[in-house]
Amino acid sequence: MPGCRGVRLRPGNWRRISSLPDVANPVALSPRARSLHFNSLVIDTHVDTTQRLLDPRFDFANRHPDGSVDIPRLREGGVSAIFFAVWTPGTVTGSAAVQRALDQIEAVRRQIDLHPDDLALATTAQDIREARASGHIAILLGIEGGHLINSDLTVLARFHSLGARYMTLTHTLNVEWADASTDKPAHNGLTDFGKQVIRQMNRAGMMVDISHVSDKTFHDALAASATPLIATHSSCRALCDAPRNLSDEMIRQLAAKGGVVQINFHAGFLSEAFRSAMKADPGIDEKIDRRIDEMCGEDHACRLLEADKMIRDLVAQGKLPRVEWTEILDHIDHAVKLVGADHVGLGSDFDGADMPYGMDDASQLPRITEALLEKGYSESDIQKILGGNMLRLMQDVEAIASNLEGTP
Repeated sequence: MPGCRGVRLRPGNWRRISSLPDVANPVALSPRARSLHFNSLVIDTHVDTTQRLLDPRFDFANRHPDGSVDIPRLREGGVSAIFFAVWTPGTVTGSAAVQRALDQIEAVRRQIDLHPDDLALATTAQDIREARASGHIAILLGIEGGHLINSDLTVLARFHSLGARYMTLTHTLNVEWADASTDKPAHNGLTDFGKQVIRQMNRAGMMVDISHVSDKTFHDALAASATPLIATHSSCRALCDAPRNLSDEMIRQLAAKGGVVQINFHAGFLSEAFRSAMKADPGIDEKIDRRIDEMCGEDHACRLLEADKMIRDLVAQGKLPRVEWTEILDHIDHAVKLVGADHVGLGSDFDGADMPYGMDDASQLPRITEALLEKGYSESDIQKILGGNMLRLMQDVEAIASNLEGTP
């Protein structure tokens, strides 16, 4: 794979940013909401569509009847920039995990080569601006889970050189140097090596993502990092008591250091009723796992999509509560009331989680703009939540990295 080239602009491919897309079935919007949304920078910091890109038969340029993300639906949703998560299960470790990560990075970059009129690789905040100015969707990379570096700082540097601009310190399981929120504590947070990882990320201008980490790891990362932290796909624990969500105090501390919490759309992180129903019947997960094993094996894209379909079937049967997209707004509103509109954004988890009804895919994102306007949010605050806060954080991390360059 070639080294990072940044945004590639094609002569004669400039488009007016203020022009609104031609959409076959647009979300019903007021003229004000439609103008605001499609003239704003909209950034989604976490999607798992990467798994689908590994299948050479998947055409990212076509609008698909399943899943949540493809070029037509990104256009319909007014998405300016999107982070593709590079992920493997935590049970895959060592050199195998590194190779799987490299394969996924190559798959994402291949899509940029295949669709140069629509997509542009971005590795800086300025790249995102330039991509939008030229009518491209900026494509960025995030590493989801520190197990993917195989406890090797040279692997971390390699991922950065290939375009990765954040790393989620853990996924669902502990790594050798950090505890996860959904595993039994093994390190009391970050180890000394974990703090070295953060220092290298700081020097490289790579955002430190604390979604998935334990509370102690969060506090250790906050103390160790010279840059603001980001939660790329986490919601509010006060509204849904999932360990993956952030407590009010964590959100306050994140914001106090200039960080941003990007609200996750997963039904199990939005709705306490949904989460409680899932916990009350462990057989649901077991049945889903057995069925997915039979249907998909190790095809992770298949596993993610089929799990979502099975959840929807259970909702239709009345075995799980229906979660509406408006619960996303409850979490946005809660976080804004805690820390202000400067520290909240969107990290959907599309193609990797169970989406609420009415936010099935990226084309539905303009609904958030309409709803925030109806709640009385100012246009400037909505623009911050849609993407401005994320861009500012990225700029801050880059600026601090330039000052740290050459430090041990």
